[in-house]
Amino acid sequence: MNVLGISCFYHDSAAALLRDGEVIAAAQEERFTRKKHDSDFPEHAVRFVLRAGGIGPSDLDVVAFYDKPLLKFERMLATYVATFPRSFASFRKAIPIWLREKLWTPSIIRKQLAPYRGPIYFAEHHMSHAASAFLVSPFTEAAILTVDGVGEWATASYGVGRGTDIELFRELHFPHSLGLLYSAFTYYLGFKVNSAEYKVMGLAPYGKPAHYDRILRDMVRLNEDGSFKLNMKYFAYDHGLTMTNGDFDEFFGGPPRKPETWMNEREFDIAASVQKVCEEIVLKMARHLHKETGMTRLCMAGGVALNCVANGRVIRETPMKELFVQPAAGDAGGAAGVAHYVYNTLMKKPRGKAWSHAYLGPAFDDDEIRRYLDGRRAPHRSLPDRELVESTARLIADGNVIGWFQGRMEFGPRALGSRSILADPRDPKMRDTLNMKIKFREGFRPFAPSVLADKSPEWFELEGDSPFMLLVAPVRESKRVIPSVTHVDHSARIQTVRREQNPLYHDLIEAFAQITGVPIIINTSFNVRGEPIVCTPHDAYVCFMRTNMDHLVLGHQILDKKAQPPFQEDVDWRSLFELD
Repeated sequence: MNVLGISCFYHDSAAALLRDGEVIAAAQEERFTRKKHDSDFPEHAVRFVLRAGGIGPSDLDVVAFYDKPLLKFERMLATYVATFPRSFASFRKAIPIWLREKLWTPSIIRKQLAPYRGPIYFAEHHMSHAASAFLVSPFTEAAILTVDGVGEWATASYGVGRGTDIELFRELHFPHSLGLLYSAFTYYLGFKVNSAEYKVMGLAPYGKPAHYDRILRDMVRLNEDGSFKLNMKYFAYDHGLTMTNGDFDEFFGGPPRKPETWMNEREFDIAASVQKVCEEIVLKMARHLHKETGMTRLCMAGGVALNCVANGRVIRETPMKELFVQPAAGDAGGAAGVAHYVYNTLMKKPRGKAWSHAYLGPAFDDDEIRRYLDGRRAPHRSLPDRELVESTARLIADGNVIGWFQGRMEFGPRALGSRSILADPRDPKMRDTLNMKIKFREGFRPFAPSVLADKSPEWFELEGDSPFMLLVAPVRESKRVIPSVTHVDHSARIQTVRREQNPLYHDLIEAFAQITGVPIIINTSFNVRGEPIVCTPHDAYVCFMRTNMDHLVLGHQILDKKAQPPFQEDVDWRSLFELD
């Protein structure tokens, strides 16, 4: 049975194809259109997953959509009425889009998937999140926690999964939202909402949570079960075109920071404060779930589940001993979640294998890559596996920055060794080099280590694996010889790598360890600021030539920047991407 799951129109459109209980292909639309967080109907992603499955639209048995547009529209109308006349400007901007597009989701799906005539299922947003967390997990039973901005009405849900069944027994409702609270601070700190929340998480260790007590006293009323109420006096997202208002400005003693301006201790402390609030709420939610269910296994999804600092604390500081967060925990993952929900929960079909990797996107073989490079007259060498990993490991150990393009593209926001930029974590200057000369982004941004899974406990205070780079843990004090992946609080966002997940990438890290004694390399996404992760050989080559990367490895082809012909563009490429 072929089930197509779709998420779109709000944030990070995506498509996923489920065949007999297993996702065989999934991708975000942004990777194909090169428009970051593309929210349009994912026609390119749909075309890819169908092609990967060797089928056309008429071969689909079921199509499923990840939320219920009519219920969401009801919430918006009710909110606009409740906050009128303050809400008029937002109403005037949003309603035409709904009347033109979002209310017609079934018709748009039919048109895009013609001649498909089968059923279209709609699941509630947080049920899609819950299914994306539990039904692809290795657990037969687990507690479920979903936390994001807002779905239809729900902003968080507590639940239990058993076999193929999911029960969501409690919800928090709009406007009381942890995701929107975090986004409000993201906005106030001068970053882009629904795009740059991770920057607040990265900024937080530079400051002190000086406002934590004030926030919990005046802005957030937090209960022991993790539920909370926001004091909407300070927020405008329920009625306006901004996230915060003048009362919020007064609370923190000034207006929102202007994007791209200098930051100091004030901004660091605000980031640290909201991050601590986020962590404490998630911890209380996890503890309450354990109290209610008695379970020690937890599955999480929703945008807040990408807060890997909070995730690390859940494992270390709650009774939850095992945590599963799938790699596309935000809205994109809803495409896979709703497909599983229909197939497993509604149709009572058995579950497939648990997700052990995120390599579900397009791949390009060596013949395709060589034809592309020959067409550009780009000099390159072709090497077999062993020589390729040994040569690349030596280049990294010698201080070179490598673009690494292999196999199927990752699903989700993290590069996991398929579309990655790699470098030496021992070099104390490498973080600044990557931020300023490769990624063209803020200097405070940390980088993540990829570590051989069997060596991870020697280097990090982490029990178990972190294959999707969604856990932060301290670097062991005796191993702080990797400064470029160690954040200012001595933590790291860890990806553990096993050979069965990604053989070539594992062998590369192993070869680097044989040269240096360090089983770790820097892994950051293969893109520049404001650009989606590269998808094709062309994307990779262009990004390589625009930046100060030293070498590019495309499949089995290795390119030296110094040997490449001059690269010219008619426009300033930075203007092509909207800064996040």
